[in-house]
Amino acid sequence: QVQLVESGGGLVQAGGSLSLSCAASGRAFSNYNMGWFRQAPGKEREFVAAISWQSRNKYYADSVKGRFTISRDNAKKTVYLQMNSLKPEDTAVYYCAYAAKPWATMSRIINDYEYWGQGTQVTVSS
Repeated sequence: QVQLVESGGGLVQAGGSLSLSCAASGRAFSNYNMGWFRQAPGKEREFVAAISWQSRNKYYADSVKGRFTISRDNAKKTVYLQMNSLKPEDTAVYYCAYAAKPWATMSRIINDYEYWGQGTQVTVSS
């Protein structure tokens, strides 16, 4: 069983920065890809970023590329999302996600992630 706990959300003005963290407990974190997704009110959950188990590969949604950075510390079993140049359209609940299989191919698909955090609210004011 895996548990994920996100932290770091909050309220920020447009152009500002926030850093999200997601601490994992349970099975071998270092063997699994991790992802960040977000869900705005009235919208479907969407992919934001993903990082491979050895941090060799990183994927980003086009909407956040160049502004957000995903990273991980396998010793701490933690994945991070640094968000810069935030825009009002980045407002959403952000979820970290744990891949369903070890050493998997990188994925932007929700169903390829088995465990999810409780979510942390990010609000960007204009």
